[in-house]
Formats: sequence, C-alpha cells, structure tokens
Amino acid sequence: MEQTRAYEKLDRPEVLARLFHPRQDTTAPPVGAQDHGIEVEAGVALGARFFLTADEAAVNLLFFHGNGEVVGDYDDVGPLYNEHGINFLAVDYRGYGRSTGRPTVTAMIQDAHRVLGWVRAWLSGQGRTGHLVVMGRSLGSVSAIELAASEETVAGLIVESGIAQTLPFLLTLGLDVQALGIDEADGFGNLQKIAQVQKPTYILHAQHDQIIPIGLAEGLQSVCGARSKEFQMIPGADHNNILALTGKLYFQAIRQFLKRVGKSHGPRRSGILSSETRGGYGKRPTPSEPERQRHVPAGWFRGRAAGGLGGGRGAV
Repeated sequence: MEQTRAYEKLDRPEVLARLFHPRQDTTAPPVGAQDHGIEVEAGVALGARFFLTADEAAVNLLFFHGNGEVVGDYDDVGPLYNEHGINFLAVDYRGYGRSTGRPTVTAMIQDAHRVLGWVRAWLSGQGRTGHLVVMGRSLGSVSAIELAASEETVAGLIVESGIAQTLPFLLTLGLDVQALGIDEADGFGNLQKIAQVQKPTYILHAQHDQIIPIGLAEGLQSVCGARSKEFQMIPGADHNNILALTGKLYFQAIRQFLKRVGKSHGPRRSGILSSETRGGYGKRPTPSEPERQRHVPAGWFRGRAAGGLGGGRGAV
C-alpha cells in the first residue's frame, strides 16, 4: 500500500532541476538481457532492462538507480549479478533512457508501486518463484525504502549511498531550502519510512561520501525497524565509486545478504566491506553533478581473478 505523503514542495521546478538529470538512451540491450516497457499511466511507460539467470527460483533484485544514471549504465553489472545467482531487474524513471514522461518526486514514488506490481505479475507469469528484494542507490533509495515500508510482497531491502534526511541532501545540491519554505516534513520521509521496515535490510555507505555524509546514513540503520539489519561502511570510497573500489566483494556481500532473506535472524553487527587495494578513481563529483556509479569494465573480474581488488572507471 502506497504511503500517504505529499511532495508538492519537492516538485517545484527549481528543486526538480537539481534532483533529476534525465538523459535518453536507446542503445540495444546486450546479449542475454531483456528490455521491457512498463506502463505506469496512459501514454507513459518506463524502460526496464532485466538480466536473468536460468534458475527459476533465483532471487529477483528490483533496482532503482541514481539520478544521473540509466539502466544501460548497468549493462556490464547485470551479468555479474547473474554469475552470483541473482536476477537483476533495473528500471528507469520518467524521462530516462527509453522512458517517456517527465520526472517528478510524486511520479517517481507512485511509479515505484506500479513497477512493483507489473514486475511481480511478470515474474509469476514466467514461473519465477524467487523472493523479490528491492535495492536503491542514492536517489533510488527513496523508491526502494518506500516499497519496503509499504508492500508486503517485498522480501528484503538493500540501500546503497542512501538518503536519510532530505534537507541536508537538498542543501548539498545547492538549494536554499529556507527561501523555498521546505522543511524536513516536506521531504522524502526516508527515516520515518525505514522505521516501518520489518524485512531484512542491508545498508552500504561510503566512508567519504561527499553528498550524503556517512553520519547521516547511519541514521537509517539506527531507526530501521527490521530485526535483521546490517550496516557496512566502505573505507576509502566516495558517493560514486563503491562498486569500482570493492570489486567482486560487492557481489559476494550482496549474495550473502540475499541468502538470509526469508529466514528468521537476529540483528547483525555493523561492519566494513573493504578491498585489498585502493587506486586512483578519477575526479570526485561536485555536489551539483548527477550521481553516476563508476562501474567495473566488462571482463574486469575475469582478468583479475587472482589479483587485488580496486580499479574501475574514472568517469562520474
């Protein structure tokens, strides 16, 4: 059931211009991936790209990306999830990739529920019986936490570089929230929503996140209502290079968490997900830049199977 919360102040043009950085992408899916169009209202469809394993009982990870990304940016990541036995289902926002429409906060949150319903029905029709877990990176944490807090069919939650309080995030993006008359009650409500989450929850956050400081992210962990929850700090990482820095450890950690989904567990200790090496990762993005994950090039793990972790792309 959708949360009852109004987002009118976040839907102002000056706020939307900082929150969303849509770009079109009509490239064909890689071999083995499937593209889908998910109708969320008359005349508006969201682009989705699915990477599926042969195992009909595999866990399904419904993924909401950052504000400067499109599903095509994960073309080299989806197969790596598959190698770890995970179906990776990435969905764009309005105006992103192949999607039609214009992005707003209200539409993003409403669409998340419609996407979940469509994906659930599609998986059932395909005979895929694995648990459905939601994951959100950065701005995508808003959609993921919304669903985990309100939808019974969601079996677990993963948050990477997630937003806790809205006002510090908007201030970092360069918005004068006082002049706009925005207070925390007008925001995404991630802290209030994650307090309602009862499903297993896994939160990953960079030690040096320059957009959402780790101290704020720890607030998500502290108020999360889940009995089984875990917070992992990524040493040396920033907002956009967790995956590039941790390499295969990233997928191993997520796989271990997903193994616990659907089981009864007590709370786990917070931890650290570290890599063996830390190299140069290009420039750090300024707060006004869109959030784009720095991915590992295709084949990178296979080429370094016996070596240290690290490396990755320098583009933001």
